[in-house]
Amino acid sequence: MSATELFQTDLLGLIFANSTDATNVGDATGLVPSTTAGSFYIALSTATLTEAHTTLSQTEATYTGYGTRPGVTRDLASGGWTVSAGQVVNNGVITFPACTGGTNTITDYSIGNVATTAGVMQFFGALTSSLAVSNGVTPEFADAALVITLT
Repeated sequence: MSATELFQTDLLGLIFANSTDATNVGDATGLVPSTTAGSFYIALSTATLTEAHTTLSQTEATYTGYGTRPGVTRDLASGGWTVSAGQVVNNGVITFPACTGGTNTITDYSIGNVATTAGVMQFFGALTSSLAVSNGVTPEFADAALVITLT
């Protein structure tokens, strides 16, 4: 079963940008944005993620300096995400802490609800190519590099 592009865009707008009512879900008001937008947090992974993974900390990067996950606000006004045509992309560079020791090979990323600790993994994806992280490397996602679609 598939959802229409319009409904996917509305749902992604509600989830990522806290901006759009998903109308006519439940009642005429539908699913409405929250009063406080909050943020999503991005984690880097050293192994392939699947739907069976549940927390951000499973297979998470361990290089020295990694620490706190970068947050991206769920608000269009703050420029966190851009939502259109059934997909959402990051609106600005997402920068991770620089590596100050150790090495990791990053293959995947996940999006969840907390900056530290296990947290709930809500979305995930694979990088187009792996990233070797070593001393002095600062991983980042360029503007519009994260593309999320509902499938």
